[in-house]
Amino acid sequence: MAGETRRAVFAQPEWLRQVPASRLLPAGARVVFTGCGTSFHAAQTGGWAVQALEAVLRPPLADIMVCVSHEGTTALTMEAEQAFGGDVWLVTGTPDSEFAARVDEVIVCTPELERSWCHTASYTCAVAAIDALNDEEIDWLPAAVEEALRENPPPFEQERVIIAGAGRDWPTAQEAALKLREGAWLDAVAYQTEQLLHGPLAAVDEHVRAYVLEGEGRAEERAHEAVAQLEKLGCEVTLVPTRHPAVDIVGFQLLTLAVADARGIDPEPSRRAPGAKWAAASGAPYPYG
Repeated sequence: MAGETRRAVFAQPEWLRQVPASRLLPAGARVVFTGCGTSFHAAQTGGWAVQALEAVLRPPLADIMVCVSHEGTTALTMEAEQAFGGDVWLVTGTPDSEFAARVDEVIVCTPELERSWCHTASYTCAVAAIDALNDEEIDWLPAAVEEALRENPPPFEQERVIIAGAGRDWPTAQEAALKLREGAWLDAVAYQTEQLLHGPLAAVDEHVRAYVLEGEGRAEERAHEAVAQLEKLGCEVTLVPTRHPAVDIVGFQLLTLAVADARGIDPEPSRRAPGAKWAAASGAPYPYG
């Protein structure tokens, strides 16, 4: 089980080495990033980001919109592009899409399209491509991800999961929760660290598994406070050291595989096998394409 998902997870160092780094966003341009789902989480690592539906409802005032869409077929992201008044750049997995044909710049960040619907490598490569657009060094990422892939996180039994993060780690928290929902069918929820400390603790007890992304500076201080409070509630909690979104997500990808394997779940179709009610609800049954 999980053949394609596992293959993509462990292909990440090789894929990251192929992420283009030759194009930069224009200096001084006001740039907004957008996408849906995993692509929106990647978009948030670039700076100012607006979810695609929100960008349709209220087009942002910017010079350039960077859209993230792995297959180049995301309907709401395409609507956001149409509603936007400036130049549009696309970070994607293929140059051969209607979306790619109508934007101003196309950055192909993966050597192929992922075949699992529990996207992993396309996320890390999009994050790296966005870093490169922002003139950040990405040469070190393949080795760092390779090192992270040596982790062996154990599965857990709880059905409810909380993942908290702040600042640069907030996209990681969202993406980690999504992987556990898609790939292991868990009730996983992401919280900004400060929001977790202002109300959601009322729903936490010993039946919740929690992960808190450590962060830096004030975020780190609040992360340690969150861990202390969660532990007082009897919650099993792990403080996760953080370095970079493309590196930090790897442990959660491996955790998703471990939990899915322990529970006999195939993460690839995200529960959307033909005939399943989840396929009917989404209108997009597996297999891919």
